[in-house]
Amino acid sequence: MARSLSAVFSPLVLASVVGGCVSAGAPLAWGEQGRLVATGGASSIEGGAGGGVIPWAVLAGYGEKGEWGGSAFATHVNLPDYTLDVVGAAASYANRIEFSYAHQRFDLGSLVSKLSLSEDNLTQDIFGVKVRLFGDLIYDQLPQVSAGLEYKHQNDFLIPSLVGARRDSDVEGYLTASRLFMGAAFGYNVVVNGGLRYSRANETGLLGFGGDRRDTRSVLKEGGAAVLFNPHWALGVDYREKPDNLSFAGESDWVDMFVGWFPNKHVSVVLAYAHLGEIATLDNQNGTYLSVQGSF
Repeated sequence: MARSLSAVFSPLVLASVVGGCVSAGAPLAWGEQGRLVATGGASSIEGGAGGGVIPWAVLAGYGEKGEWGGSAFATHVNLPDYTLDVVGAAASYANRIEFSYAHQRFDLGSLVSKLSLSEDNLTQDIFGVKVRLFGDLIYDQLPQVSAGLEYKHQNDFLIPSLVGARRDSDVEGYLTASRLFMGAAFGYNVVVNGGLRYSRANETGLLGFGGDRRDTRSVLKEGGAAVLFNPHWALGVDYREKPDNLSFAGESDWVDMFVGWFPNKHVSVVLAYAHLGEIATLDNQNGTYLSVQGSF
């Protein structure tokens, strides 16, 4: 249900393109001081820096060595039968480690009357940590590679348990790599990201974890790409493979196409079309995604 695909374009990439340099002195300074517009990046629906539906290897905020950076965001996804609202924040230190939090609320819409459900929404809290292992988005021979862990807790487990979910909380891990190619698309910069996730979350965890069909974690592919037209505009696409643990309904992989606008270093706006397919027995759940973020 994480339809926030649009954030996928990972404005963080823009950050690196324009330079990633920071004020050299001032230990423990705030990262905002030396970075250029768009270096704050975008937030995924699970709270970490990256795309809308997946994390990228970049870290939240503007901090470099000895500096803190961070962001806060709100996302709304509007689908034919559902809506998803997410709020969250992330903080990073020294461009090395990131801590994040997101609260998701998934309104069940027409499914409530169709299935005579006792609740009209599902909520989830997600706590994440991401570490940059090695490399750099543009200044190293190796791509920037990061690893992360996410602890997820589904707060309304009655409905997930009735449809076959095995547990209301779980930990999942991911490994992701990002690289920026200068002038690769008709003179425009291009960012490419690819990763693997180890998870058994149903609809990212909103329908619990594990199921009657499968109760072990799967290795799942995810990735995306974005064209950076200038420091203020980006156009991209994201993809996330998802498991199929529950027999009561299929679970579709997600794809999104987005445009991102970064008027200054403190604000970014992402608008996207999300192709989410089948969710909890209802097909053709494709709609719009809007995310607004503030960064420092």
